[in-house]
Amino acid sequence: MAFDPSTRAGAAHSAIDSVSVLSEDSRRRMFAFIRRASRAVTRDEAAASVGISRKLAAFHLDKLVDAGLLRARYESPGGIRKVGRQPKVYEPTRAQITVSIPDRRHELLADLLLDAVLTEGADENATQSAMRTAEQRGRELGEGARDEIRPGRLGPERGLTACEQLLDEYGYEPVRETPTHLRLRNCPFHPLAAKAPDLVCGMNHAFLSGYLDGLKVNGLQAVLAPEPGECCVRLGPSGDDGDGQAAQDH
Repeated sequence: MAFDPSTRAGAAHSAIDSVSVLSEDSRRRMFAFIRRASRAVTRDEAAASVGISRKLAAFHLDKLVDAGLLRARYESPGGIRKVGRQPKVYEPTRAQITVSIPDRRHELLADLLLDAVLTEGADENATQSAMRTAEQRGRELGEGARDEIRPGRLGPERGLTACEQLLDEYGYEPVRETPTHLRLRNCPFHPLAAKAPDLVCGMNHAFLSGYLDGLKVNGLQAVLAPEPGECCVRLGPSGDDGDGQAAQDH
């Protein structure tokens, strides 16, 4: 299954909002109580679980609903139908909260490795399959971006501008050092990259190279240029080692 960076970026913002909602002690304890209950919980039950009033519990529960952590509906406890208005009950959604600062994309790496295992050819070893899968995924993303923005001919300078949004969405923290040199301040795959640098950095390089190819950027390449605490890849003009002078678009 393809990894969607825009979805992940939106999810990251939602996760931060959700963590903020859970910073209040009573709210956090009610949320934990409802998750453990394995059934819909009434306001009275939620209030009793933390020792606050029903009115205050309703306020906190509605905050959790607004944050997408709970869903609410009207239902009689135990499913027994009674005369009159049914009470409001709450149960957890399937939302999964993940917040990482700096940004980490281990699920992307896992997705690529899973694809590599499932598609490994008879003439490949595991590493070759992983590199192929990463390059192919990057190329598909680049082709998709090109179809969407229809940028025409791209040289190094305009090519980097077209790349920056994707790199930012994937957590690379791109920094434009010169018009045609892009440094990636964050490694989205740390600390796994430190554990298996040849594999992970190789896949990262293949992924970004594939993206440039799919986007059809002329005169720009991804080069391995490891720096402590940063991504192992930089983007710069073809034939440059990452430290050369900027080249201009024609």
